Amino acid sequence: MSERQRAMEQSTPNDVYVPDHGDPTFGVSHYDLVLSVALENNALSGRATLTIEATEDLDRLELDLFALRVSRVKVDGAQPAKWSQRRHRLVLRLREPLAAGTQAAVEVTYAGSPRPMPGPDGEAGWEELEDGLIVASQPHGAPSWFPCNDRPDDKATYRLEITAPNDYTVVANGRAGDKRRRGSTTTWEYVADAPMATYLATLQVGRYVPITDTAGAVEVTTWCPPARRESVIEAFADQTTMVERFAELFGPYPFDTYAAVVTDDELEIPLEAQTLSIFGSNLATRDWSAQRLVAHELAHQWFGNSLTLRHWRDIWLHEGFACYAEWLWSELSGGPDADAHAREQHERLAGLEQDLLLGDPGPDDLFDDRVYKRGALTLHTLRRTLGDDLFFDVLRSWTAAHRHGTVTTEQLLDHVSEATGVDAAALLGPWLTERALPDLPA
Repeated sequence: MSERQRAMEQSTPNDVYVPDHGDPTFGVSHYDLVLSVALENNALSGRATLTIEATEDLDRLELDLFALRVSRVKVDGAQPAKWSQRRHRLVLRLREPLAAGTQAAVEVTYAGSPRPMPGPDGEAGWEELEDGLIVASQPHGAPSWFPCNDRPDDKATYRLEITAPNDYTVVANGRAGDKRRRGSTTTWEYVADAPMATYLATLQVGRYVPITDTAGAVEVTTWCPPARRESVIEAFADQTTMVERFAELFGPYPFDTYAAVVTDDELEIPLEAQTLSIFGSNLATRDWSAQRLVAHELAHQWFGNSLTLRHWRDIWLHEGFACYAEWLWSELSGGPDADAHAREQHERLAGLEQDLLLGDPGPDDLFDDRVYKRGALTLHTLRRTLGDDLFFDVLRSWTAAHRHGTVTTEQLLDHVSEATGVDAAALLGPWLTERALPDLPA
């Protein structure tokens, strides 16, 4: 049984966190997306080719696609026996059954006016800006712009080819490839060779210029409107140092490139995607309130993008680690140390209602601030128990063992126990499985 089959078998069908998304009967190993964007009327046309592999014998499969009209479907070059669109699902009945372990190429041609996809925690996905667009899909917005198997445990490689007006820049996941200008449009290519969850795939279109740098062998690019270039250079001056220092603490940076996109619009929160992060112009400052978020989104490249949760209930494996990275950056940059941040946040959380279950917070509290802070406090408890040398050894071995894979809380606890001899379930269990806030170690 392949790693993909094991992961899909262990996943929870019809996850209560993101209901009616994904089909566990197959996985996708590669997406090839050829897209054309018209900004003046928010129009998208595309051809998506998915390389799929059946995890069980099947004669039908379902893809997620929201508010976009499909005009043609092919499976291995031929029309399926039947296909139809129902709500946000594209349902295919295959002409020939597909045996478990067998691959097929599914090609979908579609078009329409994309819009954010609603879900239990609000809308996510495609979003128009004053002059351009962003895609922020966590946790359920990927179907707003391409047909997919929308499950965090089903990671794939990508090639994206996006055509947009000449006077706009297109930024997407991975490394930039060919760039071709024809008439009034330019086609941009991006290749993401590292496996990526659907919700981390993104597309950014705006009037941007690049600010380039390197952190060791990693290309670091910050994209911003020309008029904001100087303020963005100042605000993101520490970004390459963050990459280098986090690589020392967490293990090698897991991708070839990293980018930050700063929109002309203000955004309520920064947005996470694989190999890049998106910030509103309101966050282009040297204030700690903005700098901590630069560190937070960068840390997601290790915790969330390379190591991706298998179940949404384990969101603390993303947000707790990224929040703790904020406290670590505070230490590294001469601010209060992590212990000071931990004790401040512990006191604050102690005054709030004790009704959160960190290991399974439920869809309403998936992105509750207490998940972030309590998750970080869980890690601080581990650090205080193990000591710095062993703690960071464990983080590096954790990211190495599951690089570009999917993870669960149970796997982390087992990893810590095997690497240290400490009973991690007993030590961290109260933080994860009890609602009452435990005490911090002395």
